[in-house]
Amino acid sequence: MVKYGIRGTIRQAGEKMFRLANRGRIEYLEAQGIPGLASATHAFCTRRTGVSRGGFASLNVGELVGDTEENVKENLELVEREFAIPPNGLAMCRQVHGDRIIEIGKDEPLPLPMPEGDGLVTARPGIALGIKTADCVPLLFFDRRLRVAGAVHAGWRGTALGIAAKMIDILLRRFASQREDIIVLIGPAIASCCYEVDAPVYEAFAGRTKTERFFRKCRGKERWMFDISLANRVQLREAGIPANNIMAAAMCTACRRELFYSHRAAQGKDEGRQLSIIMINGTMQ
Repeated sequence: MVKYGIRGTIRQAGEKMFRLANRGRIEYLEAQGIPGLASATHAFCTRRTGVSRGGFASLNVGELVGDTEENVKENLELVEREFAIPPNGLAMCRQVHGDRIIEIGKDEPLPLPMPEGDGLVTARPGIALGIKTADCVPLLFFDRRLRVAGAVHAGWRGTALGIAAKMIDILLRRFASQREDIIVLIGPAIASCCYEVDAPVYEAFAGRTKTERFFRKCRGKERWMFDISLANRVQLREAGIPANNIMAAAMCTACRRELFYSHRAAQGKDEGRQLSIIMINGTMQ
């Protein structure tokens, strides 16, 4: 159950909260009231307060969507400055709608340019993991006991490939995390009210359990309304993450164009990408 409280705040069951906040010039969405999350900086940035113009207005971080390289660079520098990200400390993979997750080790330099992938994970303080979206689901992970952070970009292909569950598996096997210590934040994404999909998308999930929870058949045609955020939540629950450890912002990017970019709502026109970040607080080694 989702309850809407004061302006800019979304209240969920268990009194977990997402709120609109500001860090200098940057307006972003954050979760609050979650034990252990204070040792990491996290943000689901809105599209506001950058330098891009036109359909990209204004905090566009997508470099391959038609905006100028100078604008994207200035927008990223603004995010780095306002969130106190160390020099060369923002890591972003080249997203390809797959399920590859890249680990950034504690003692190795960042690979530049970053390789292709749709997820990042690290136990290294001072590295901000960044994910770009414009309808797809941004997921931020944090092991509050061992201080390990992860970020995932989940479109329908990545969701069908199980990228969220793959991140949980990496945290368990590679970092010896315990499921009860893992917090997962599901950021703004296109919701089932606006996300109509065809048979190839539906069939990509064939044979999965509980698909009736996140697909709703459209009357009279072979199309479905797809709740991609719920599909990722179900995947996380099936991976053993406690329900109270999963928080979703419950904001539709296509409905809230004043706050977020939406590829679907733009209908092929110029559209930017918003940035979601998570960084373990402390000094980069």
